[in-house]
Amino acid sequence: MSEETKNQEVEEVKKTDATKQEEKSMLNANVEPDQFDWEAFESGLDEEDRKEKQELEDMYKETLEELNENEVFTGKVVRISDREAIVDIDFKSEGVISLNEFRYNPDLAVGDEVDVMVDKREDKNGQLQLSHRKARTLKAWERVNELNETGEIVNGTIKARTKGGMIVDILGLEAFLPGSQIDVKPIRDYEQYVGKSMEFKVVKINPEFKNVVVSHKALIEADIEEQKKEIISQLEKGQVLEGVVKNITSYGVFVDLGGVDGLIHITDLSWSRINHPNEVVEVDDTINVVILDFDEDKTRIQLGVKQLEPHPWDALDENVKVGDKIKGTVVVLADYGAFVEVAPGVEGLIHVSEMSWSTHLRSAQDFVQVGDEVEAVVLSIDREERKMSLGMKQLTPDPWTDITSKYPVGSKHTGTVRNFTNFGVFVELEEGVDGLIYISDLSWTKKIKHPSEFTNVGDKLDVVVLELDVAARRLSLGHKQLEANPWDEYETKYAVGTSHTGTAVNVFDKGANVEFEDKEIEAFAPARTLDKEDGTRIKQGEEAEFKVIEFNKEFRRVVVSHSATYRDEEIKQAKKAMDNQQAPEKSTLGDLDALSELKKKMEGGN
Repeated sequence: MSEETKNQEVEEVKKTDATKQEEKSMLNANVEPDQFDWEAFESGLDEEDRKEKQELEDMYKETLEELNENEVFTGKVVRISDREAIVDIDFKSEGVISLNEFRYNPDLAVGDEVDVMVDKREDKNGQLQLSHRKARTLKAWERVNELNETGEIVNGTIKARTKGGMIVDILGLEAFLPGSQIDVKPIRDYEQYVGKSMEFKVVKINPEFKNVVVSHKALIEADIEEQKKEIISQLEKGQVLEGVVKNITSYGVFVDLGGVDGLIHITDLSWSRINHPNEVVEVDDTINVVILDFDEDKTRIQLGVKQLEPHPWDALDENVKVGDKIKGTVVVLADYGAFVEVAPGVEGLIHVSEMSWSTHLRSAQDFVQVGDEVEAVVLSIDREERKMSLGMKQLTPDPWTDITSKYPVGSKHTGTVRNFTNFGVFVELEEGVDGLIYISDLSWTKKIKHPSEFTNVGDKLDVVVLELDVAARRLSLGHKQLEANPWDEYETKYAVGTSHTGTAVNVFDKGANVEFEDKEIEAFAPARTLDKEDGTRIKQGEEAEFKVIEFNKEFRRVVVSHSATYRDEEIKQAKKAMDNQQAPEKSTLGDLDALSELKKKMEGGN
């Protein structure tokens, strides 16, 4: 067709449209304004054309509404390119899906039916975009929720290791498999499970974050529970079974009896004392055990190993008796003593009081250590109760056997201060021989409130034996008796009425302590006797003359007075004046006045 012909046709179409428009305008011109068809005027379409257009638009809208973006459709693959799959879902146009979404299905072919969801109604090219991954995920999530409710088992593949567990592909979803839920046994190598297909049970779902947690251990435990019921129903006390050591703890061993676990307490592993079960067994060891007990529900089974052998006490030599010497190994130490194994599984106790003749009880660690080979004497043996008491000190002579010859009364010795009490000092003369020095026997002259003021623990101290009681194993000692009693001399030197120069070393409300020149004796001066002749009072540290007004040798007490030194002279003068009073003819008025004055002084002194 030539260009000229085309132009002619266009002109004819324009004329035709213009003619039609002109006719419509003429028709409308003859119509009342309120009846004028404005829609026809604006659209250029008559009523019939508009009706046809509206029907087409309604049909199109209905088609669009059928494509719900949250709905899963089933489509058919009609064509596959290098990068995309073209899928027909009975829509006005075919949809496109990236082949990346079919990586799990490398055998995808034309004609295959696949689940899809609308991703975009139209891309920039006007093409309908579909998603197979979304549809697969939505259907998988619905299925997983069903599995969680029903407890049904599902297959999955472990994809990778992650923190705390593994990532598992379940129906196209990534689920988390905690490390503790892989197996009933502790897992040492997690990498061995990567790529492995296993059965799982959905145990937890978080709808908000679309998280899924699965467990393989739950399936194993379910199987074990069935096996356990069957095994437990056949258990009886005293039954001997074969088991495998599953786990070892500080308090015992867990043994797998073929689906059910039992515990061997550490005390039931061996007749001999052990510190840890791994001294006897190791993990994966196959051992024979005997059922000792189980609870009513048979969920706790107590096992034993040592019970498979005779009790060591039954094999102990019947000739062992009290007084026999026996050797053994220290297996346990306590503050109160040591346990010695004299035969496999047979132990005896050496109490700390039987380790030494010394009366000073110490800790057993001061004498022996664990592992030491020791010799002891059998003190008691009870085969029925399976108890034995031993002693070590009995291997040496009792120091009290010839005590009277070694420590006769009056003999002098040097001992070691071992202990204090409020009333005296314990002195050890030799191991096992102690004596007591009462606090009053420490010094003739010093007033001691506590022994620690006189000596120290560990000091060497000279003593003399004062009393000896062999039956009670009691020895009374003295220290001051090593010297003559100075109070025999003091009795004469500080007799009542004698005067001495002394120093008030300590002055207080009730009086003062007075020390004399030899400093071996300290006297007491009551407060009323400290007044001096000039009316003042003696102060601390002041030297003055004192007269003894009381002396008690038994209680070692000396009481002195300063005022008595000058009042004695006044008393003499008063007596002389009174004697003169017997001869009145020679007395004068002045003499009587003097006598009256002296009498007042005497009364004041008294």
